[in-house]
Amino acid sequence: MTDIVVIGGGVAGISAAARLSHLGNVTLIEAEAQTGYHSSARSAALFEENYGKPTTRALNAASRDFHENANGGVLSPRGLMLLGAKDEADHFAADVADMGLEQITTAEARALVPILSDYVDRAAYHAAAWDIDTDLLMQNWLRELRGNGGSVMTGARVETITRTRAGWQLTTPAGDVTCRVIVNAAGAWADQVAVSAGVRPLGLTPLRRSMARLAAPGGHAVSNWPMIFGPGESWYAKPDAGALLVSPAEEDLVDPHDAFADDMTLAEGLARYQEYVTPEVTRPVATWAGLRTFAPDRQLVLGRAVDAPTFIWCAGQGGYGFQTAPAASALIADVVANRTPQLGADLAAALSPARFG
Repeated sequence: MTDIVVIGGGVAGISAAARLSHLGNVTLIEAEAQTGYHSSARSAALFEENYGKPTTRALNAASRDFHENANGGVLSPRGLMLLGAKDEADHFAADVADMGLEQITTAEARALVPILSDYVDRAAYHAAAWDIDTDLLMQNWLRELRGNGGSVMTGARVETITRTRAGWQLTTPAGDVTCRVIVNAAGAWADQVAVSAGVRPLGLTPLRRSMARLAAPGGHAVSNWPMIFGPGESWYAKPDAGALLVSPAEEDLVDPHDAFADDMTLAEGLARYQEYVTPEVTRPVATWAGLRTFAPDRQLVLGRAVDAPTFIWCAGQGGYGFQTAPAASALIADVVANRTPQLGADLAAALSPARFG
């Protein structure tokens, strides 16, 4: 018997398991053959404090020191630039105000990204955005988990969950596990896990987001370019390993699955991006998609299930999983340990599943 089982080997589950390994014996269960397979392997991975709902921004702010300093830090400079045109003035102005950006001239924008077309007639920027070394971050947490005696089971999709007098029993193809506490960090599958455990689901919605990798446009060296957003997050682009990642930033409702890019949606997004740049968009080098899973109010869900106190929700990351993980996992540990939340009672209550009644 283990003390705590964490279901889900993405960044949410890995970070929670590492924190919880200081409280007792932890087993991390992942359905796939490797951890970080689904959304965590397909993230644009930008740390931007002013991104998301107010509660998400509070988690971002509380996570910043960890990202900067723990184990030597995982952040590197990137910057963020917003572009717009006359017919997008309202969306542009709303984004500038919402994210606290500073407007710059189009000449200054082209100095940062020299391929911008004449369609661009306004821009805003700030330097306070960073790339996250996602693999390093997850490996640091896995080392912490294993260093504290925890274990990782892969290829272990949960088949059944049964309540027992002592807690829970889980059956998987890799073996059965019993535990006192379950932490549900199963991402797009979190509601399904809850139903299996006889716990009321929350109405989580997995939303597909597609991505294309393009060769460096016009042969430019793109490594120092900022991440670029279209107004209203109608598309975004981000340098990556000498290439450019471009996403249509869609949110198409889908069932939980191993996501893949929708060709038509991707083509429409690349057409929107094309208006802003002069080099012709070439055939993508690669395409893929991930699932961003949201609760009904688009805030993270962190805390005890109302109808099962030993069933802990760690779900609804909605694309903010990496940047919020240090603070979110600390809150999960405080909940399991019955400690006063370091993040404060108000924020903990706002993120608790009890808010859904």
